[in-house]
Amino acid sequence: MKVSAPTLAHMQWPVAIGAAARLSGVSAKMVRHYESLGLLSKVARTDNGYRQYSQADVRSLQFIKRGRDLGFSMVEIAELVGLWQDRQRASASVKRIAQKHVDELTQRIEAMQAMQRTLAALLHHCHGDERPDCPILDDLAGRFSAGPPQGEATPSGGSAAHEVASVGASR
Repeated sequence: MKVSAPTLAHMQWPVAIGAAARLSGVSAKMVRHYESLGLLSKVARTDNGYRQYSQADVRSLQFIKRGRDLGFSMVEIAELVGLWQDRQRASASVKRIAQKHVDELTQRIEAMQAMQRTLAALLHHCHGDERPDCPILDDLAGRFSAGPPQGEATPSGGSAAHEVASVGASR
Protein backbone atom coordinates (compact mmCIF):
# COMPACT_ATOMS: atom_id res chain seq x y z
CA MET A 1 0.00 0.00 0.00
CA LYS A 2 1.65 3.19 -1.14
CA VAL A 3 0.37 6.34 0.51
CA SER A 4 0.53 9.51 -1.51
CA ALA A 5 2.37 12.57 -0.19
CA PRO A 6 -0.84 14.62 0.28
CA THR A 7 -2.21 11.90 2.58
CA LEU A 8 0.90 12.09 4.75
CA ALA A 9 0.87 15.87 4.63
CA HIS A 10 -2.67 16.01 6.04
CA MET A 11 -2.00 13.65 8.95
CA GLN A 12 -1.73 14.90 12.48
CA TRP A 13 1.81 14.10 13.60
CA PRO A 14 3.20 12.30 15.51
CA VAL A 15 1.29 9.03 15.11
CA ALA A 16 1.17 5.80 17.12
CA ILE A 17 2.82 2.61 15.89
CA GLY A 18 -0.41 1.24 14.35
CA ALA A 19 -0.87 4.32 12.18
CA ALA A 20 2.82 4.36 11.24
CA ALA A 21 2.54 0.71 10.23
CA ARG A 22 -0.57 1.33 8.11
CA LEU A 23 0.91 4.40 6.44
CA SER A 24 4.16 2.62 5.60
CA GLY A 25 2.66 -0.73 4.62
CA VAL A 26 4.59 -2.80 7.17
CA SER A 27 3.40 -4.55 10.31
CA ALA A 28 3.84 -3.04 13.76
CA LYS A 29 6.15 -5.97 14.56
CA MET A 30 8.40 -5.03 11.62
CA VAL A 31 8.35 -1.36 12.67
CA ARG A 32 9.73 -2.41 16.06
CA HIS A 33 12.24 -4.74 14.36
CA TYR A 34 13.53 -1.98 12.06
CA GLU A 35 13.80 0.32 15.06
CA SER A 36 15.80 -2.34 16.96
CA LEU A 37 18.18 -2.61 14.00
CA GLY A 38 18.80 1.13 14.16
CA LEU A 39 17.21 1.83 10.77
CA LEU A 40 15.05 4.57 12.31
CA SER A 41 16.35 7.51 14.25
CA LYS A 42 15.47 7.61 17.95
CA VAL A 43 11.67 7.40 18.09
CA ALA A 44 9.93 9.74 20.50
CA ARG A 45 7.86 8.27 23.31
CA THR A 46 4.94 9.56 25.31
CA ASP A 47 5.17 9.86 29.08
CA ASN A 48 3.65 6.40 29.42
CA GLY A 49 6.16 4.89 26.96
CA TYR A 50 4.16 4.65 23.75
CA ARG A 51 6.17 5.19 20.58
CA GLN A 52 5.36 8.30 18.56
CA TYR A 53 6.38 8.35 14.87
CA SER A 54 7.01 11.48 12.86
CA GLN A 55 6.34 11.96 9.17
CA ALA A 56 10.08 11.46 8.56
CA ASP A 57 9.91 8.14 10.44
CA VAL A 58 7.04 6.96 8.22
CA ARG A 59 8.96 8.02 5.09
CA SER A 60 11.93 6.01 6.36
CA LEU A 61 9.68 3.00 6.90
CA GLN A 62 8.34 3.38 3.34
CA PHE A 63 11.93 3.55 2.07
CA ILE A 64 12.83 0.38 3.99
CA LYS A 65 9.74 -1.44 2.73
CA ARG A 66 10.53 -0.51 -0.87
CA GLY A 67 14.09 -1.76 -0.39
CA ARG A 68 12.78 -5.07 0.98
CA ASP A 69 10.30 -5.31 -1.91
CA LEU A 70 13.27 -5.02 -4.29
CA GLY A 71 15.06 -7.79 -2.40
CA PHE A 72 17.84 -5.81 -0.76
CA SER A 73 19.26 -7.39 2.39
CA MET A 74 18.90 -5.62 5.73
CA VAL A 75 22.62 -4.80 5.65
CA GLU A 76 22.22 -3.22 2.21
CA ILE A 77 19.12 -1.33 3.32
CA ALA A 78 20.97 0.01 6.36
CA GLU A 79 23.69 1.28 4.04
CA LEU A 80 21.13 2.73 1.62
CA VAL A 81 19.24 4.46 4.45
CA GLY A 82 22.51 6.04 5.57
CA LEU A 83 23.23 7.21 2.03
CA TRP A 84 19.67 8.48 1.60
CA GLN A 85 19.99 10.57 4.76
CA ASP A 86 23.45 11.86 3.77
CA ARG A 87 22.88 14.77 1.40
CA GLN A 88 26.65 14.83 0.69
CA ARG A 89 26.64 11.22 -0.57
CA ALA A 90 28.14 10.19 -3.87
CA SER A 91 25.61 8.52 -6.15
CA ALA A 92 28.40 6.12 -7.13
CA SER A 93 28.05 4.52 -3.69
CA VAL A 94 24.34 3.92 -4.25
CA LYS A 95 24.97 2.59 -7.75
CA ARG A 96 27.63 0.18 -6.45
CA ILE A 97 25.15 -1.35 -3.98
CA ALA A 98 22.40 -1.59 -6.59
CA GLN A 99 24.75 -3.11 -9.18
CA LYS A 100 25.96 -5.73 -6.69
CA HIS A 101 22.34 -6.60 -5.94
CA VAL A 102 21.48 -6.88 -9.65
CA ASP A 103 24.48 -9.18 -10.14
CA GLU A 104 23.33 -11.38 -7.24
CA LEU A 105 19.78 -11.48 -8.62
CA THR A 106 21.16 -12.51 -12.02
CA GLN A 107 23.09 -15.38 -10.42
CA ARG A 108 20.02 -16.52 -8.48
CA ILE A 109 17.86 -16.38 -11.62
CA GLU A 110 20.43 -18.43 -13.54
CA ALA A 111 20.51 -21.00 -10.74
CA MET A 112 16.72 -21.20 -10.69
CA GLN A 113 16.64 -21.63 -14.48
CA ALA A 114 19.14 -24.51 -14.14
CA MET A 115 16.87 -26.08 -11.53
CA GLN A 116 13.91 -25.65 -13.86
CA ARG A 117 15.78 -27.29 -16.75
CA THR A 118 16.77 -30.22 -14.53
CA LEU A 119 13.25 -30.72 -13.23
CA ALA A 120 11.82 -30.47 -16.75
CA ALA A 121 14.29 -33.15 -17.93
CA LEU A 122 13.40 -35.36 -14.96
CA LEU A 123 9.71 -34.91 -15.70
CA HIS A 124 10.38 -35.87 -19.32
CA HIS A 125 12.02 -39.13 -18.15
CA CYS A 126 9.31 -39.94 -15.60
CA HIS A 127 6.52 -42.17 -16.88
CA GLY A 128 4.13 -41.02 -14.18
CA ASP A 129 2.25 -44.29 -14.24
CA GLU A 130 1.77 -47.28 -11.93
CA ARG A 131 5.43 -48.39 -12.19
CA PRO A 132 7.50 -47.96 -9.02
CA ASP A 133 10.65 -46.73 -10.80
CA CYS A 134 10.93 -42.97 -10.69
CA PRO A 135 13.81 -40.94 -12.15
CA ILE A 136 12.81 -37.95 -10.01
CA LEU A 137 13.28 -39.91 -6.78
CA ASP A 138 16.41 -41.53 -8.21
CA ASP A 139 17.88 -38.10 -8.93
CA LEU A 140 17.05 -36.85 -5.44
CA ALA A 141 18.80 -39.95 -4.10
CA GLY A 142 21.81 -39.24 -6.33
CA ARG A 143 21.27 -42.23 -8.63
CA PHE A 144 20.05 -40.52 -11.83
CA SER A 145 21.11 -37.58 -13.94
CA ALA A 146 18.67 -36.49 -16.59
CA GLY A 147 21.10 -33.93 -17.97
CA PRO A 148 20.05 -31.04 -20.13
CA PRO A 149 17.53 -31.58 -22.93
CA GLN A 150 19.03 -33.09 -26.09
CA GLY A 151 21.61 -30.77 -27.64
CA GLU A 152 21.51 -28.24 -24.80
CA ALA A 153 24.63 -27.64 -22.75
CA THR A 154 24.74 -25.82 -19.46
CA PRO A 155 26.92 -22.70 -19.03
CA SER A 156 29.53 -24.76 -17.14
CA GLY A 157 29.52 -27.53 -19.74
CA GLY A 158 28.19 -30.14 -17.28
CA SER A 159 24.75 -31.59 -16.86
CA ALA A 160 21.98 -29.36 -15.56
CA ALA A 161 21.51 -31.75 -12.62
CA HIS A 162 25.18 -31.48 -11.67
CA GLU A 163 25.09 -27.71 -12.11
CA VAL A 164 22.11 -27.37 -9.77
CA ALA A 165 23.82 -29.59 -7.19
CA SER A 166 26.89 -27.36 -7.42
CA VAL A 167 24.82 -24.19 -6.96
CA GLY A 168 23.02 -25.71 -3.97
CA ALA A 169 26.30 -26.76 -2.39
CA SER A 170 27.76 -23.27 -2.69
CA ARG A 171 25.07 -21.71 -0.47
